[in-house]
Amino acid sequence: MPILEAIDVSKQFPGRDAGDAPVQALDPVSLRVQQGEFVSVVGPSGCGKSTLFNIIAGLETPTTGRLRYEDADVADLRGRVGYQLQRDLLLPWRTILDNVTLALEIRGVPRAERERRGLDVLQRYGLGAFAGRYPCELSGGMRQRAALMRTLLFDRDLIMLDEPFGALDAQTRLLMQEWLLRVYKESRKTVLLITHDIEEAIFLSTRVLVMSARPGCIKGEFVIDLPTPRTAEVFFDPRFAQYKKDLHHMIREESMKAFESAAAASA
Repeated sequence: MPILEAIDVSKQFPGRDAGDAPVQALDPVSLRVQQGEFVSVVGPSGCGKSTLFNIIAGLETPTTGRLRYEDADVADLRGRVGYQLQRDLLLPWRTILDNVTLALEIRGVPRAERERRGLDVLQRYGLGAFAGRYPCELSGGMRQRAALMRTLLFDRDLIMLDEPFGALDAQTRLLMQEWLLRVYKESRKTVLLITHDIEEAIFLSTRVLVMSARPGCIKGEFVIDLPTPRTAEVFFDPRFAQYKKDLHHMIREESMKAFESAAAASA
């Protein structure tokens, strides 16, 4: 039974100016995410990946379609899933411990209990020595780790990530990807990731969904059959290279469609 279903979800935005035609960002999109999966969504720029993410997270209302969560229809998933955006959004006036335990504080968990739980997760994932520091004192990768720990302590079965490592340099991004796989394995959460990075999607995922050019819909699906636990050695696996080639070809094909459509519209 899937933990999440999006059924014929579409999104239309009004035109920029009065009299402009509306913009169809998403054609009807249907997808299923099974409990315990790590699913990535990739596609050409502007295809509606983040719009789909925002609808599932409850930040946007779909024009048509519906969502099901844990086998029940829901209007949106606000408060029912954890999510993290590209920016870490740590509060600069709060220590790392106080940032990580923010959701527990909002839920009314007593201070001693939330500090115990916060210190436990910080120590388990390598930031215990920085519990009393402030965000400005941490590197970009460490800040992203703290932001993900905050999401983990929100304690929801489904975690949604929108380009969480996009602003990091290549070496730090790989370290964060390996760390995320460790967290995924130990926490036994379900993860839905939006990314533009094909290698990241293959490296992290059990399944990759490819979106078409705008208006976005699901164009293809790849079940990633690579050894686990995954390390950087998997980049040298011939199957990895084949997945990368096939995904790149599909996304490039959709990118060309978008380019040709834009050129025709401006002619």
